[in-house]
Amino acid sequence: MSLEHVFTPLTIRSLTLRSRVIMGSMHVGLEGLDRGDERLVAFYRERAKNHVGLIVTGGAAVNQEGSGGRDFMTIDKDEDIARWKPLTDAIHEEGGAIALQLFHAGRYAYKAMTGLDPVAPSALQSPINPDVPREMTEDDILRTIDEFAQGAARAKAAGFDAVEIMGSEGYLLNQFVSPVTNKRTDAWGGSFENRLRLPVRITEAVREAVGDDFPVLFRMSGLDLIPDSTTEGETLAWAKAVEKAGADVINVGIGWHESRVPTISMKVPRTHFVPVAKQLAAHVSIPVVASNRINDPRDAEIILSAGDVQLVSMARPFLADPAILTKAKNGQFDHINTCIACNQACLDHVFEGKAASCLVNPEAGREIDLPVIMAETKQRILIIGAGPAGLETARVAALRGHDVTIVDERDELGGQLNYSKRIPGKQEFYETLRYYRVQLEELGVSVVLGHRVTKDDELLSDHDHVVLAAGILPRTPPIPGVSRAVSYKEVFDGKVTLGKRVVIIGGGGIACDLALFIREQVESITLLQRGKSFARGIGKTTRWATLMELKQAGVKMVGGVEEYVGMDADGVAVQVDDAEVHVPADTVILAAGQLVNTELAEDIEALGKQVHIIGGARDAHALDAKKAIYDGAVLARAL
Repeated sequence: MSLEHVFTPLTIRSLTLRSRVIMGSMHVGLEGLDRGDERLVAFYRERAKNHVGLIVTGGAAVNQEGSGGRDFMTIDKDEDIARWKPLTDAIHEEGGAIALQLFHAGRYAYKAMTGLDPVAPSALQSPINPDVPREMTEDDILRTIDEFAQGAARAKAAGFDAVEIMGSEGYLLNQFVSPVTNKRTDAWGGSFENRLRLPVRITEAVREAVGDDFPVLFRMSGLDLIPDSTTEGETLAWAKAVEKAGADVINVGIGWHESRVPTISMKVPRTHFVPVAKQLAAHVSIPVVASNRINDPRDAEIILSAGDVQLVSMARPFLADPAILTKAKNGQFDHINTCIACNQACLDHVFEGKAASCLVNPEAGREIDLPVIMAETKQRILIIGAGPAGLETARVAALRGHDVTIVDERDELGGQLNYSKRIPGKQEFYETLRYYRVQLEELGVSVVLGHRVTKDDELLSDHDHVVLAAGILPRTPPIPGVSRAVSYKEVFDGKVTLGKRVVIIGGGGIACDLALFIREQVESITLLQRGKSFARGIGKTTRWATLMELKQAGVKMVGGVEEYVGMDADGVAVQVDDAEVHVPADTVILAAGQLVNTELAEDIEALGKQVHIIGGARDAHALDAKKAIYDGAVLARAL
């Protein structure tokens, strides 16, 4: 597919973008780590090498009270000019362009991280923040306008090619525009014109501070997804107002962080929110950026070729594959490591105060820790298990020059990812499996499927290193009559005919996925578990959506089980709140965790061979694709 529109340059004032794809703003939290600024430079440099039109940094706080977190970028003091100069120099050395995002969190700022009370248009607490903000005074507002302008001037002095004013996702400027969060009765609240006053004044002040030759982007909310918030008409008027105030580009954001509507998870269909940007673009004369769930350059080409918007923003796809545009330009679409919008190593990490990375690309954010260095001596490496841990080990080991064989008893690559890909809304996992399949073929990895390795296998004698990335068994809890139950693996593998009433013992991620997988096949589903918190192990940014989906599907969740009394042909008897309850079931499925099967490892070690055990085969309790792929990435660099 030709990407003519993606790679058509676009000039914005004095800046010419080499492609129409922006790397959208993401906070990655590298700044707070050891050698943090160096890590940030390495992270962005890797992306700048690969044809991105413009990189937008994570939010840089214009003052301390508006910081989004302990390790956010800042642009509130003159020392920041020298601090960020190595970053802009690095991007320019790669032929790229970079914009600094001017940021104020408003009521989303955490006092525990800033040491200061958060501020907002009104003293209304956010449902995702334990702190009640202080209502801003007139002096606070005027000072904040000046701080945005000063931050923009510092960004220009530091060598940034543009600035982006953050007015979306429920942050301060968005809070002023929305009637839900702005209850003021002075000149900064009440009517829509008054509520709009702060973002307009800030845009005017930023334009004056940077001059006529410097691009100013405005990130505005195209859709708040908050009840009773900014109307469609007000949103269009907002866009026109910031254009008049001096903005050169409008970057359309979707949803607030407190919204209960998914906007960026894999359950959101690709390109779902493009119509929002398209509608807004029809009412302004400056370029408009479409964003959210655009993870394939071919989709970007289709969007741009329609002529409604002039730019496309991809953020997390550049975490998954920094070379996404280079590969697309070369027609190597199958070689792209596609973002699956899982949120597990990016947004979930950030909300936990950790540095961001990527489930499918653990090198993201670890560019100086995980370089790929060619092996001094070529080794013959046998990998048993073609799940995510084994696949990443095979890819990196082969990339380093080793002779690699990967073997699995199944007839397909992927291990338990083959379960995940079949869950409604999780089809993006097909992309990860496609990526590994193509990479192994390209790198000459020998793939042996449908073969179970035993201690007498000739493959063991033919290799210098053995990596065991298989050996997980479903856990069978000690319940009277448990032999009547079936395992989750049997259900996923299609080996069980389900009855109309199903009970699933377990309430973690696998149990929840299983319930969503079978919901169309049965009449009722009940989840039983000892704990009272369901969907444990699923990250903060997607767990709520999973629970909401289960409730909408009519899945009953019973927690606080004190004892499993027993199973019989009619169901499961449990002790809850000191009373025995019988839960009717035609089929009982066990999804209560996994155990490590150490038998093969012990047999191989008995042959005098060293076995490297990784992923779930090493720690079944921590079984997840993120950890498995990271384990493979680390081990393969050590072989």
